[in-house]
Amino acid sequence: MNSLTGTRALARLALRLDRVRLTVWVAGLAVLPMATAANYFKLYPTEEDLRAVSGVLTNPSLVALSGPLFDVSIGGLTAWKIGVTEFILVGLMSLLTVVRHTRTEEETGRLELIRATVIGRHAPLTAALLVTVLANLAIAVLSALGLLATGLPVVGSVAFGLATGLVGILFAAIAAAAAQLTESARAASGIAGAVLGGTYLLRAVGDTGPTWLSWLSPTGWALHLRPYADERWWVALLFAGFAAVFAAVGYALAGRRDVGAGLLPERPGPAEASPALRSPLALAWRLHRGLLLGWTVGLALTGAVMGGAAVGIGNLESPNQQLTDILSRLGGRSGLTDAFLAAIFGVTGMVAAAYTVQATLRLRQEESSGRVEALLATRVGRLRWAASHLAFALLGTALLLAVAGIGGGLVYGAQVHDVGGQVGRLLGAALVQLPAAWVLAGLGIALIGLAPRLSTLTWAALIVSVLLLELGALFGLSQWVVDLTPFAHVPKLPGAAFTVTPLLWLTVIAAALGVAGLAGLRRRDMPVA
Repeated sequence: MNSLTGTRALARLALRLDRVRLTVWVAGLAVLPMATAANYFKLYPTEEDLRAVSGVLTNPSLVALSGPLFDVSIGGLTAWKIGVTEFILVGLMSLLTVVRHTRTEEETGRLELIRATVIGRHAPLTAALLVTVLANLAIAVLSALGLLATGLPVVGSVAFGLATGLVGILFAAIAAAAAQLTESARAASGIAGAVLGGTYLLRAVGDTGPTWLSWLSPTGWALHLRPYADERWWVALLFAGFAAVFAAVGYALAGRRDVGAGLLPERPGPAEASPALRSPLALAWRLHRGLLLGWTVGLALTGAVMGGAAVGIGNLESPNQQLTDILSRLGGRSGLTDAFLAAIFGVTGMVAAAYTVQATLRLRQEESSGRVEALLATRVGRLRWAASHLAFALLGTALLLAVAGIGGGLVYGAQVHDVGGQVGRLLGAALVQLPAAWVLAGLGIALIGLAPRLSTLTWAALIVSVLLLELGALFGLSQWVVDLTPFAHVPKLPGAAFTVTPLLWLTVIAAALGVAGLAGLRRRDMPVA
């Protein structure tokens, strides 16, 4: 038996398990570029319209947000608008898929059972990479065909599809290496996710400052492949080379560790537990602290970078209606700088909501792993256990938004010589996103309590919210459809009038969902596989 024996069977199993999840990912990511291009054909039907909008899109603040515009055409505008979003989403899909079929299988013990059959040592990793690569190839091909169907040039469409697929394949390889480092699937996803977030920040800084920083980011490479603008095909070699390196590292590390173990050693605990661990809240802090710390650092850096980028939006010599329209789609109408900041903190709110979902679903993870049974065998009740985790989901999100607002306020305030005033304004702009994020926490606990097998749909709700809010106006969707996301009801601060009513309604909805979920959790059987 060689190390790849059983790869085909494991790949078929992975495809069967992910048949719905991957289908949604592939279909959604393939349709986004095509729909964006089709709507741009309607929005900018003449060359004059394109020239009018192209000048403002070179503003440093917009470049930090979406990257540089390399060509004044429908294709170039499509690549500018949807490119970064597409690359981040395909990277996220890839890393989650690889970790799910490697480290998660080990953590739950299922892989050990499978390895008791005729399965080679490297077969699970190979199957996970194979399935993820196939999904990325499907996205690349379908994206290119969709762009071609709108009437865009063949070469540029192929380049955009290639860039999308290569980003996904590279992050699949990065996740393959990260999955070997730690015993926890959550930590492995966190490592790969931190790399993904770091690539966005490097690109944002590099595209508006030292150019070489953008070349340290795979997201930057994808943009610099320049679809529809004198394509640089040699950039694809960067993806191929680094993907091969990370995949080789993943295979080498997989061959050096035991099943279920990680390369990073787990620190042995003390012989006796600290008195501070006598409560469920203390145990929840122990479980959540690493995740919360990582997210806090990331959101603080994001707020600082975007706060610094906001200064450039006010330097436009002749703002026009096209720029106002673009910023209005992102959020806010009162002044270009305020509109940009409102857009930034609207996105930051949805990013922080990813932590909210992750922390909330920790309840389900503890249940499915079997660890909660030992805890509930003591005097700890279900509601007390659930409340300990929800405290970090709710208050942790508030902390993340606060540090993002403070970081943005400090950097932006220093540049406009008004630190005291801007910290308060941007802190408020960040914290108004909190009730919308809490709605997702309420949805998560409702699904865990009432339909635990569907709890991962909380992630789907977040992704749909992002797409509706960011692309709903561009796609010409009715306002009632966009209003389905809780983030559509958040006041667009700074600049817009502050109204407390929608925030109260969002809080009430979150509370109602949470109460329903806790009631279901209290009554249903545990655990549910």
